[in-house]
Amino acid sequence: MSDIEKVVSHTRRLERLLREQYYAKGQGLLELTESCVSRLPHDVVQKIHYISNIRQQLLEDDDYQLEDRDAFIRACLECEKELTPRSGRFIWGVAIFLMVLMTAGALLFYTIHWDEVTKFL
Repeated sequence: MSDIEKVVSHTRRLERLLREQYYAKGQGLLELTESCVSRLPHDVVQKIHYISNIRQQLLEDDDYQLEDRDAFIRACLECEKELTPRSGRFIWGVAIFLMVLMTAGALLFYTIHWDEVTKFL
């Protein structure tokens, strides 16, 4: 995958997250960020500006080379992680904890009362 394809695919994912999760309005990454800047963490805003700057340079300047590809991808992945809602992970954690707790309770109940339960089987 070329540098341009990587940059465009990562920035489009960030734009989608800003539109869907933060109800951002606008066309480009900077417009979307500015429309919801008050709801975003400060370090994410700085990283988005860095990502947008690299995108603009890569798309507009024919001679521009992406020097540190790993740093760019790392910044994109960190932004994606920060912009992705965390409630899903919390809800799944609570659901799994409750399921394990109820299973352990049932096992304890049947272990204690097995003699009475076997009469009905």
